[in-house]
Amino acid sequence: MEIDFKELKDLEGLEKIIRKEKIKGKKIVFTNGCFDILHSGHRYILTEASKYGDVVIVALNSDSSVKRLKGDDRPKNNELDRAYVISGFKGVDYVIIFGEDTPLNLLRRLQPDIVIKGGAAIPERVEEERQIIEGYGGRIVNLPLVNGYSTTGIIAKIKSSG
Repeated sequence: MEIDFKELKDLEGLEKIIRKEKIKGKKIVFTNGCFDILHSGHRYILTEASKYGDVVIVALNSDSSVKRLKGDDRPKNNELDRAYVISGFKGVDYVIIFGEDTPLNLLRRLQPDIVIKGGAAIPERVEEERQIIEGYGGRIVNLPLVNGYSTTGIIAKIKSSG
């Protein structure tokens, strides 16, 4: 099956869209992550993100980036499958796949108004992002973990029950 969906954008295409939306006065919301095995925490972040603005962008770590961040046995689902599933969430307008370990380049170029961070975010990385975001006048919203859900925890639980 070939997956084709309009929500998946490249950086240049997304920059054009954001410029047009900002001219219309729309508030741009951005969140990022691996979103490997979806769980309640992911749904919470994606649902909450849509409450903070008009256009929601989800930046998805590429397969190679997930492997560097999470280890050789990850991701469990490939980047196009993950992007397709994420794009189906109500409130998600665009998905972009990025190959870096952090979204710093995307933040510099897209300059979203609001950046949503989940409770599993690494504080040092968030601080780097905060400097960029606040530098152009945006802000970060930190959301808590949901019932301790994490993909790593889910995989560990599956392995221990097997």
